[in-house]
Amino acid sequence: MDLDQTFSLASSAAAASWLVLIALPRWRWIIAALRFGVIFALSALYATLVFTSFFTVEGGGFGSLDQVAALFSSRPGLLAGWVHYLAFDLLVGVWIAERADARGMSRLMQAPILLGTFMFGPVGYLIYASMEAVPRFRKPAAAEAGQ
Repeated sequence: MDLDQTFSLASSAAAASWLVLIALPRWRWIIAALRFGVIFALSALYATLVFTSFFTVEGGGFGSLDQVAALFSSRPGLLAGWVHYLAFDLLVGVWIAERADARGMSRLMQAPILLGTFMFGPVGYLIYASMEAVPRFRKPAAAEAGQ
């Protein structure tokens, strides 16, 4: 499979997963399929891309912005970075959804947070973490201790 096909397949799998996470009931098997199916597969793809491409890029590394730019100047390196975003943003989205459900946050309120996480990763997390500070969305201390 070439890099363009891999990009398309990974992006489609992530987009479908976000649709499932936002729109469908959060049955245990759905969450497990996302976590141990899609996120696992994206993580394995990322690992494959990194270990077959990052170490072959001349001038590439993590010690400076120029070295990171060199890593992403290669198409396999750029794809690895994209797949990294897809996997981690989805992982954070699943985490947010599970915590928000446990705190009794409505799915309607969760939807824009999850969309923000899908589109802008850390911004969605920032919004969720800020909302968690609101007492209305926190469990009582006794319930937290029982987790």
